Amino acid sequence: FDSLPPAHYKETMSSVLVWIQQAETKLSTPQVAVADYEIMEKRLRELKALQSSLQEQQKGLNYLSTTVEDMSRKAPAEVSQRYRSEIEMILGRWKKSSVQLVEHCQKLEEFMSRLQRFQNDTKTLKKWMAEVDVFLKEEWPALGDSEALEKQLEQC
Repeated sequence: FDSLPPAHYKETMSSVLVWIQQAETKLSTPQVAVADYEIMEKRLRELKALQSSLQEQQKGLNYLSTTVEDMSRKAPAEVSQRYRSEIEMILGRWKKSSVQLVEHCQKLEEFMSRLQRFQNDTKTLKKWMAEVDVFLKEEWPALGDSEALEKQLEQC
C-alpha cells in the first residue's frame, strides 16, 4: 500500500492535468495581428490571469513531484518508473505552457507598444496634414507684397 498514491495525489493530478489542458487550449489560439488596442488589452488580461492561475497551480505540481519521489523510494521499480514517467510528462507540458505564456505576453506587450506608437504617429501626421491643407487653401499674397511673400515662404 505504500507504493500506491494517496487519494489527494489523484485529485491533484486530475486538477493539474485539467489546468494544463485549458492552458494549452488558450495558448493554441492563433496569434493574429490585431489593430484594435482594446482587443489586445483584453487578450493580455486573459494571459495575465492565466499566469496568476499558473502560480496558484504550482503548489499542486510541487506536491505531485514530492509525492512521486516518496512513492519511488517505497514502490517496486516498475511502479516507480510508471509514476516518474507520468510526472515527467506533466512537468514537460507544464514547462512548455509556462514558456509559451511568457512569450505570448511579451510579444503582445511589444505589439501593443508598437500599435500605440503607430496610433500616436498617425494622429500627429493627420494634424500636420490638416494644417498643411489649411495653409494650401489660404489666399496667395499679391505679387507686389514682398513682406507677405517672405512670410509665406518661411511657412512653406
